[in-house]
Amino acid sequence: MREISVPSTRTFTEADLIPVVARGRATTNPRATPFEYHTGEKWQGLSGAELRERVDAIAAGLIASGVEPGDRVALMAGTRLEWVLVDLAVWTAGAVTVPIYPSSSAGQLEWILEDSAAKVLVAENEDHVVVVGDTSVPETCTRILYLDDGGLEALEADGEAVEPATLDAALDTLRVDSPASIIYTSGTTGRPKGCVITHHNLLAECHALLGHPIGTMAQSGKKTLMFLPLAHVLARAVTYTVFLGDATVGFWDDTSTILPRFADFRPHMILGVPRVFEKVRDGIAATAGAKGALQKGIFSRAEQIAIEDSRLRGGDGLDDARRPSLLHTLQFKALDKAVYSTVRDALGGRCEYAISGGGALPDRISHFFRGLGVPLYEGYGLTESTAAATVNGPGCQRIGTVGRPVAGTSVRITDTGEVELAGEILFDSYWNNPEATAEALVDGWFNTGDLGSLDADGYLTISGRSKEIIVTAGGKNVSPGQIEDAIRAHRLVGHAVLIGEGRKFISALITVDPGELETWAEENGHSGRSSEELADDPALRAELQFAVDEANRLVSHAEGVKKFVVLPEDFTESSGELTATLKVKRHVVAEHYADQIEGMYA
Repeated sequence: MREISVPSTRTFTEADLIPVVARGRATTNPRATPFEYHTGEKWQGLSGAELRERVDAIAAGLIASGVEPGDRVALMAGTRLEWVLVDLAVWTAGAVTVPIYPSSSAGQLEWILEDSAAKVLVAENEDHVVVVGDTSVPETCTRILYLDDGGLEALEADGEAVEPATLDAALDTLRVDSPASIIYTSGTTGRPKGCVITHHNLLAECHALLGHPIGTMAQSGKKTLMFLPLAHVLARAVTYTVFLGDATVGFWDDTSTILPRFADFRPHMILGVPRVFEKVRDGIAATAGAKGALQKGIFSRAEQIAIEDSRLRGGDGLDDARRPSLLHTLQFKALDKAVYSTVRDALGGRCEYAISGGGALPDRISHFFRGLGVPLYEGYGLTESTAAATVNGPGCQRIGTVGRPVAGTSVRITDTGEVELAGEILFDSYWNNPEATAEALVDGWFNTGDLGSLDADGYLTISGRSKEIIVTAGGKNVSPGQIEDAIRAHRLVGHAVLIGEGRKFISALITVDPGELETWAEENGHSGRSSEELADDPALRAELQFAVDEANRLVSHAEGVKKFVVLPEDFTESSGELTATLKVKRHVVAEHYADQIEGMYA
């Protein structure tokens, strides 16, 4: 058993609580701009003084609505300023926030409201009205408010009669070890469990990131653009890390229109999940391809040189770098001016680095971004660890790993190869579920269910999920992640899911990226044909067979993909096949495509 522990750097008191700090900043630094929001025409800042005024008014309204210290308030909204205002107001009222993804189904919403016994639900817009309307709202939820229908204004009006002393008394009930949030796991399998995250957990996470080299982006004058769902623990933890560091967070909810926001917000740091960065790369490639064969060829060469340049820097860019050839240096300089600078400009022109979490990041994407001048630092964590338990950063990056533990965190690898975590960031319990808590937390250690290893310097590598290991009929154990990532490296592939539990061989379900499929159809004289027709096209299958063959080179014959089915539609969150952080729900995919799977083994 291998273990590494990084000691904590500080202790916390009630003066460190995030809502207390927010109030204090209104006095000590009232003109600072902790948050920005887009009005539809331009970015607008919210000062520290305005933040306290809005938060106190909303908190007073919650108290007027009957919310008492320890009560739960559910929050179902997109990534917007109001999300943070309500979150801070819930804490100021002494209560507990229950985040709910805006994409949640009626059944998920009903379960979370019932299980958490939330007294108030703050939702967003007409889409959520429909979801709530179709849901049997439990009696414990006495009030529902909609942000886009004057919900906050109504709360603030209700709170006008609440005395300031009452508000102060409610905030004074908070302790460092009080629950801050009940965060329901996104649930790639089974019914979500509510993770009780304390204020201490959140403070430990935020200050561990501030003390890490990656925390340089949370300094005064720096800006971070937040577009991940704030219901996700990573987005929320990074938001408050940047806030506590006295930097600025801007909020944007529509990832399909994120490029213009990069241009006008000009972030110093970007946070995303692996699929976001893959789509950025794919979008650049598609744009180049649309300009003709010459531009497509230039981008292909630029990508190759960027990856080569990153690899020349070595695993962490410090101790095993190699001298580039003169030809490489000349090519890199030419491509930097023609291609790489354009990519950096598209990200706002001053992005110093990006952070990826929420899933495995392919090495090729890390090398591509580092090579073009925007290092992409991968971290690792779960809801139960209040976001990042380990993370790479400036001067401490090893591509292919998820970094070293953050301060106050211990990581160990069991004899069976599973990753276990302990420390200050680790959650308190599962809400209303002592059996699951006792099973998950043994002597202070949490078994993540992930497989991994620690190198001599304490860098953690994740190799797969223990629950995702495929055991074939011949007894061969196959970890699907490496093969799936390799297949997805092909420009046409949207997702790849390996099948083979109890079967004679490994097969795969492959989806095609809609944008790339359209481009491919035009290039191959198939414009106007439906995705269903193209899925059976021999030329397309030949392209995908090449991707499968390349992936099979990485593994033994028994682990390789023998057959595959091309699905005409990519997996989506709305179909229930992806989580809100774009991870595949394997059990849902297997259920939806049971006939296709059986066909491969007929």
